[in-house]
Amino acid sequence: MKTHNLFISHSWSYSASYNRLNNLLDSRRYFSYRNYSVPRDDPIHNAGTNEQLREAIRTQMRPCGVILILAGVYATYSKWINEEIKLAQSGFQFEKPIIAIKPRGSKRTSVAVKEAARSIVGWNTDSIVAAIRKLNN
Repeated sequence: MKTHNLFISHSWSYSASYNRLNNLLDSRRYFSYRNYSVPRDDPIHNAGTNEQLREAIRTQMRPCGVILILAGVYATYSKWINEEIKLAQSGFQFEKPIIAIKPRGSKRTSVAVKEAARSIVGWNTDSIVAAIRKLNN
């Protein structure tokens, strides 16, 4: 079984959604992944400059085949989620595909995230896993 290297972009202000997404992925049978996203207690948050933080995030993204972004409206206004989109699109030799995940029950989603995404899925384990497998083959 293939292990998928994932970077899950998120805002710590909305960590409950991030935690629920991890729980969905953890509960999926016959699906293995390694989470390269930045944990809340990671020293990366103490990077001295924006450039140091950008490079630290780039390092986290480097081994990943897919970038997952929770596409809540807040993402449009998050400087760092927008930086992560730029990194995924042009920070590596090959573009890293982005999967936008629409938050459960949300009527509005981030236009910026949806425009950057190669795949847009709902808050459904099977849809998320199928998109990961398709884009990270």
